[in-house]
Amino acid sequence: MAACKENLYPNCDPTVWLRSCEEEVTEPLEGQITGEIPSWVRGSLLRNGPGSLQVGSERFDHLFDSSALLHRFAIHDGNATYQCRFLQSNTYKRNQAARRIVVTEFGTSAAPDPCHTIFDRVSALFDPGESMSDNAMISLYPFGDEMYAFTEGPVIHRVDPVTLDTLGRRNLTQSLALVNHTSHPHVMPNGDVYNVGMSLVKGRLQHVVVKFPFTEKGDMFERARIVGSMKPRWPLHPAYMHTFGITDNYFVIVEQPLSVSLVGVVRNQLSNKPLARSLQWYPQHETHIVLISRKTGKEVTRYRTDTLFYLHIINSYEQDGRLIVDICAYNDAKVIDAMYIKAIESMQSNADYAEWFRGRPKRVEIPLDAPRLTRIAPRLLAGLGCETPRIHYDLHNGKPYRFFYAISSDVDVENPGLIIKVDTATSEIRTWCDADCYPSEPVFVPRPGAKAEDDGVLLSAVVRGAGDPCAVALLVLEAATLRELARVMFRTPSPAPKCLHGWFLPERV
Repeated sequence: MAACKENLYPNCDPTVWLRSCEEEVTEPLEGQITGEIPSWVRGSLLRNGPGSLQVGSERFDHLFDSSALLHRFAIHDGNATYQCRFLQSNTYKRNQAARRIVVTEFGTSAAPDPCHTIFDRVSALFDPGESMSDNAMISLYPFGDEMYAFTEGPVIHRVDPVTLDTLGRRNLTQSLALVNHTSHPHVMPNGDVYNVGMSLVKGRLQHVVVKFPFTEKGDMFERARIVGSMKPRWPLHPAYMHTFGITDNYFVIVEQPLSVSLVGVVRNQLSNKPLARSLQWYPQHETHIVLISRKTGKEVTRYRTDTLFYLHIINSYEQDGRLIVDICAYNDAKVIDAMYIKAIESMQSNADYAEWFRGRPKRVEIPLDAPRLTRIAPRLLAGLGCETPRIHYDLHNGKPYRFFYAISSDVDVENPGLIIKVDTATSEIRTWCDADCYPSEPVFVPRPGAKAEDDGVLLSAVVRGAGDPCAVALLVLEAATLRELARVMFRTPSPAPKCLHGWFLPERV
């Protein structure tokens, strides 16, 4: 990366997002521990995220295109080990075989294949699961005793939670006619899984809710079915969705004014252009919050709120005749532009860059007896940037809750590498940071038998800045206070990139 003439954000090191892992860690790597991991913390913290921007001499243009890299921190008897493996998607294998980018990604155009005719490209429109990239580098979620890597395309990959081997792939276009789905399904206490996607329903593209019923025997995917649907506000411009909410009675769909132009998708598919060119931001339109009944599967009502962009819903729930939706909100969708590689490289001389990432956690509190399309203004939950939010998920997902945990999205603050705890009842904020450390999403693990909502630990994968690119650590914090309990430091054989989302799998007794 070329040196910048200016240094507008001296405390933020963007190189943590620009690294490429050059050597997998297939055998568990021992680390150096400081502090003490509570003896009851036993299991695997699994992570997913961008692993390599390079394919041969070529480079991806957007962070979302980076080859998926899986990580495992295995915690046992007060210590931990580390592994990492590349997800063996079809896209990854094709790129590696050719030593160049041969599949067009979210923000990167592949070189045109002279063997593919216009007829091939037209045919590909009807099978997006096979024609689109299947580079699932966003998240990991369990379906019963199986673990799957997700992105927003219709293909998910089963991975071995111990070895990180890629065990297989499922194309949900073929089984459920899903064109896409969110990267963040909801896993219910009984093991059922729900997700929201786009599907053809009676010849029209609709937002649909899919249920994957838990079963100890058999296949959750074979039993999957659509349990809810709604028409997009704009039929040819459905809203872009990365997450959704679920409460006791409703599926909560936040229909934002960042849309996917269906005409643009077709045009870009035929011309081999990236999906990002199909996204359109409409600042003149408000955001809608749509409720789909969990009983009937039909849209019940919708409400209006400010024009905003979001990636993550913190939580949603019903209480005392009100619907509460907590969300990490931005004024516009510039944060997607901020994740282009050239934008990251030039951020230190871009005076607007900090504003592109100026998200804030906000609450929309809606009386459920309010008339349809009532406008509800959001209120601020905390005056600092929060992203990749997590809660005490097992007990409080879709239920009243008090605390959430996040990392900072502010690049122009004294400590950009914050872990943040927000008390939504009192507005109290706690933070953790350490010099030149950049943590990932903090995952809450409850103490066995705990009664308090925040009685447990937070687990986070931490990388260091440009001066130490081959260091990665498992950080263990006391969730109540954010006091550091332990850190296990690993030396990796090649650069360790910053990861995005993950899941904690407790050790089976």
